[in-house]
Amino acid sequence: MEKDPLILGIESSCDETAAAVIRGRTLLSDEIISSASVQAKYGGVVPEIASRAHSDAVDEVVMRALHAAGVKKEELCAVAVTYGAGLLGALLVGLSFAKGLAYGLNIPLIGVNHIRGHLAASYLEDETLTPPFITLLASGGHTAILHTKTKTESEVLGGTLDDAAGEAFDKVARVLGLPYPGGPHVEKLAREGKNTVPMPKMLKGLGGYDFSYSGLKTHIINYVDTKEQKGEEWSRADVAASFQSAALDILAEKTVEGALERHVETVTAGGGVVANGYLREKLQEACGRAHLKLVLPAKKHCTDNAAMIAAEGLIQYEAGNFSPLTLNARASIPLR
Repeated sequence: MEKDPLILGIESSCDETAAAVIRGRTLLSDEIISSASVQAKYGGVVPEIASRAHSDAVDEVVMRALHAAGVKKEELCAVAVTYGAGLLGALLVGLSFAKGLAYGLNIPLIGVNHIRGHLAASYLEDETLTPPFITLLASGGHTAILHTKTKTESEVLGGTLDDAAGEAFDKVARVLGLPYPGGPHVEKLAREGKNTVPMPKMLKGLGGYDFSYSGLKTHIINYVDTKEQKGEEWSRADVAASFQSAALDILAEKTVEGALERHVETVTAGGGVVANGYLREKLQEACGRAHLKLVLPAKKHCTDNAAMIAAEGLIQYEAGNFSPLTLNARASIPLR
């Protein structure tokens, strides 16, 4: 087994067709072809359109990644690919391509859980990073705090009981008349507003590490409907700023609380919501007060990308966890 293996990562779980090459923890290339602009016309991802876009792009994006890395496919030690969770048709495109490539080159296939990919993204940011640490996962489908004990073992301390943080951002964006994807647009609008609109506290007084975004989302829907029905003036920017504070402050607080409670000195984070500048600032402030080391992936490695899939592929490669060519795609993989 190679000491610093050359691994190709492929990601196709939603609307991004991506490929990346790493040598050990060093990222050599990171390529993405996105259909997000097409999906935006429909206010969300249309599975059939996404699958067709992946079929058109997967060969090209892999060739780009290999060329940018300055390597030939024959030099690869393994192919890591997302097999779940995500859109089933989209996953099958990337998985089928990876199987064919791995079989043709006679190298290991490594099926990667998309969520574990998000958790592994921080390894690319800090080559000295080693467990244990506390990880905040905040994406469109999951919101949770985990205790990463080893590279392959994590304990879920708590998570959302209903909507995920990213899902809540998309729904609030629609209420505010903002385009898809909602997260970046809510963040941009929030910069123009003030945190002056009263918001409910999530699971106030219950303690633990669980979250609930359903009530927060419903509160905003009712607030906007009431204002419009009464003909009263209201500020979209203030609603965005108040929502963002209510949704994200608690994530930073609970993440640091988890680290202190378990006497862990390092905090990491992953998932699309971690690209939010406000959340990154709150995590930095909270970790600074608690004298904790914070490792955040680059913003481009928070959203769906193949670099994180390659990073998790490296972990599984070192553990000898290879996948059979009969591996099937899975639309859903439980976090707990």
